[in-house]
Amino acid sequence: MADVIQLEQKWTLGSQIGGGGFGRVFEATSESGQPAALKLVRKEPGAERELLFVDLTGVRNVVPIIDSGETGDSWVLVMPRADKSLREHLASAGSALMPDQAMPILTDIAQALSDLDDHRIVHRDLKPENVLLLEGRWCLADFGIARYADKTTAKDTWKHAWTGAYNAPERWHDERATSAADVYSFGIMAHEVLVGRRPFLGPDFREQHLTQEPPPPSLAAALSSIVLECLYKPAQARPSAANLVLRLQKASQPTSGAFARLQLANQSMVVAQSKAEAAASAAAQESERRAGLFTAASNSLRAIADLMRAQIEENAPTAKSSPGSHVPLAIEANGVRLSISDPKPVKPGSWGRFPPVFDVVAASTIRLALPHNAGLYKGRSHSLWFCDGVEAGRYRWFETAFWTRRSDNADNPFALDPGDEAGEAIAPIIGVYNFARVPVTIDQGDEAGFIERWLGWFASAILGDLSAPGGMPETSNGGFRRS
Repeated sequence: MADVIQLEQKWTLGSQIGGGGFGRVFEATSESGQPAALKLVRKEPGAERELLFVDLTGVRNVVPIIDSGETGDSWVLVMPRADKSLREHLASAGSALMPDQAMPILTDIAQALSDLDDHRIVHRDLKPENVLLLEGRWCLADFGIARYADKTTAKDTWKHAWTGAYNAPERWHDERATSAADVYSFGIMAHEVLVGRRPFLGPDFREQHLTQEPPPPSLAAALSSIVLECLYKPAQARPSAANLVLRLQKASQPTSGAFARLQLANQSMVVAQSKAEAAASAAAQESERRAGLFTAASNSLRAIADLMRAQIEENAPTAKSSPGSHVPLAIEANGVRLSISDPKPVKPGSWGRFPPVFDVVAASTIRLALPHNAGLYKGRSHSLWFCDGVEAGRYRWFETAFWTRRSDNADNPFALDPGDEAGEAIAPIIGVYNFARVPVTIDQGDEAGFIERWLGWFASAILGDLSAPGGMPETSNGGFRRS
């Protein structure tokens, strides 16, 4: 190997500072004295893919390529010298980082993943060794097995050249990697940074990632939820990188009032949610995919119901759970009953004449029932659907409700299961059934608004001053996607 490599600039090599399956990294200095890290990647089939990512304009927090080219047997990449890797940073700390130390690191990584997702790029080898501190920012490096998400897999993709400790369940099934796989790897790293160790320690990483639950992290509720949602087994149930950025920013801010109480109540629920979630399969077959999503939906809804129950018990201790009830929520006070039904699986062919473009995996109902002697108004019920209603392939819980000019519905507004009537309300036609409330998300950081809305109605009903809506629709800005 030559001591000097001529690219656009002439680089003098120093000692080797790193290496692995994708090449060797050396200290290097330009003719002008600029220090750098120079990487030599052997010219093997697929090795040139790293050069596809020389220009990542518009992507925050990635290590830039300042020169590139080739020698007789290697591709060459030149990068700025970083201060240290995240692996080195964790080793020097010797234990978990405090949240205020970890949050800037995780936020920088999440921002990079969000921008990569916008560019349809999947890193596919996210780990602390590939996160470097450069000019005060934690940046992603080593795109040796990265790929554009919309490219078909060629035979020379280095598909199995990965780090098993950080790989998502779908990767073990040889499924196509998406940005959700990077989010899963982010969850492993977040656990390592905040807890001091990875959730799965091997040696059988395949079995652990596919079937075992992550050990519950002893963290503040907001951070615990972020970590565990990233580690959902079904890829489609994980939050997006953009969602992570927003929630990490919120988690860095002090909380008070209802939000602080919600986080405190949620802390005891996170463990139960993650235990059941581990049973879900990320199998390629459609029936197993839906089974995994349904498990995630059930766990998520029960966690939301537990948050609501905790708030009621804290602020209205005279309210009592209905005896013998095993549904997610059934609680009564002064004859008023607030309940959330068990989610039901929804078959793709359930819609009848007006099937929507989005996919509903699970359906439930939240209902507020007034006592029989309360007068003409009997209460309201809303539909809860776990679906990819806004972004194709991204499943979340949505709340919506319906109305009709017919007078045969006890609730106003009322819930509908996915079917012919709900399909008519969603379809762009003038029909008997219509939206009373446009869909809104109620999970992955949006629980507080949902809980506050229903607890407000519950309180009004207990006080006897809850009345029927003055007109329909109650909300009318937005809706499910139509393409």
